[in-house]
Formats: sequence, C-alpha cells, structure tokens
Amino acid sequence: MDAENIGELETLVRKEADGRRIVLDLRDLTLVDQDAVSFLKRCEEDNITLKNCPAYIREWITRGRKIREQ
Repeated sequence: MDAENIGELETLVRKEADGRRIVLDLRDLTLVDQDAVSFLKRCEEDNITLKNCPAYIREWITRGRKIREQ
C-alpha cells in the first residue's frame, strides 16, 4: 500500500462511511510505506476497524501514537 492506493481507498471509505461500520481486512497486506501507516492510524482514529493487521504494521501505528502523545 502506498500513496497512490491511499487516495483510492480514502474515496471509497468516504462514500461508504455514511453511518456504517467499516472494517478493513489487512490479511494480504505485506508492504506499506509511511503514508500508508499514517493512513491506517487515521482510520483507527475514525473508528474504522483494522482486521488481521500484521504485527509490524500494528507496531508502527502504535509508535506513531506514542510519538504524537509526547
């Protein structure tokens, strides 16, 4: 997942979000860049569930939150 994919995904999420619960299944996600990690962190902040999030991505999201809180 990179910046190019994020734009498309953000558009889809906005169109579907109208009061609906959104779940992103990340089972097949193997490669992300920093923009993707930031996007996924924002998704969680917007109450979007990240299902099957790979451990290394979860760690990066968590680190990003800790840095932001400091």
